[in-house]
Amino acid sequence: MQISATTVSFTVEDVAASGDFFRRHLGYTTAMSADGFVSLTRQDAAVDLVFLRRGIEVLPESLRQRRAAGTIVAFVVDDLAGEQERLRSEGVEITLPLRQEPWGERLFMVTDPNGISVEFVEWATEDHAG
Repeated sequence: MQISATTVSFTVEDVAASGDFFRRHLGYTTAMSADGFVSLTRQDAAVDLVFLRRGIEVLPESLRQRRAAGTIVAFVVDDLAGEQERLRSEGVEITLPLRQEPWGERLFMVTDPNGISVEFVEWATEDHAG
């Protein structure tokens, strides 16, 4: 199998709010949109994002009322502290301030308007791994 692209889909109450958040603060652009649906992309991202309105009929009936919960989307970035400051200056609440884990990973988190956690991370170097 060869995977040519990756997309993660979220079922949310307010598609427009998540779409606006990821476009405004994270540089995504709209690839497609329709009533209750938006597909976002970035040229440099390894993953596209799709937001579907909860209850939308394109979903299997068993999934229509589910909510995005407990999901973390993580983005590896070059300037972690700079990204935290940029987002803070744009009015984004930092829900987990920048910290370093004992194994060396550095991260901070924000939350989109529908409760999707977004983590920004610098992975541990070999000096701190395992």
